[in-house]
Amino acid sequence: MNWIHLSAPLDDEALGPLRAGDAVLFAGVLYVARDRAHERMRRMLENGEALPFDPRGQVVYFMGPSPAPPGRVIGSAGPTTAGRMDPFAGMMCRAGVRGFIGKGKRSVEARAAMREHGAVYFSSFGGAGAYLSRRVVSSEVLAFEELGPEAVYRLEVAEFPAIVINDIYGGDLYEDALSKRR
Repeated sequence: MNWIHLSAPLDDEALGPLRAGDAVLFAGVLYVARDRAHERMRRMLENGEALPFDPRGQVVYFMGPSPAPPGRVIGSAGPTTAGRMDPFAGMMCRAGVRGFIGKGKRSVEARAAMREHGAVYFSSFGGAGAYLSRRVVSSEVLAFEELGPEAVYRLEVAEFPAIVINDIYGGDLYEDALSKRR
């Protein structure tokens, strides 16, 4: 497998060559946010407030970490279902996010928002949280600490694997696979 190496912030030069089905390895920073953090960030944007991180060109990982065991920076770090964040996709894309990592399909509306704003959806490997945690070099809570695993985290990662599901051209790995089965 040929791996494409990516590091945020992402721009057109990094995202342009990507196609649904490409395998990538992330290095650098990923931001973690789930349902409740997205809801708070929506209110912040509606009130004209800055988000807890500069979203321009960044990648948001839909994940709820488990507590770190002794000697580790994070516990299990597997992806959560991306569809739960679909109502926030347009807002996050307008704020400048260029990549999302989760698992499962995205809604028609989320895919349209990503296509309109040049963002990519990547899937990582469900059930591989222990393995993925070994790709995390550091982890810190940035905002909403009271939300526990649903807080906003800043992760530094190395060789964090993912697959392009939805590219900036409307390519969809899941739909392509289904059409081949028909």
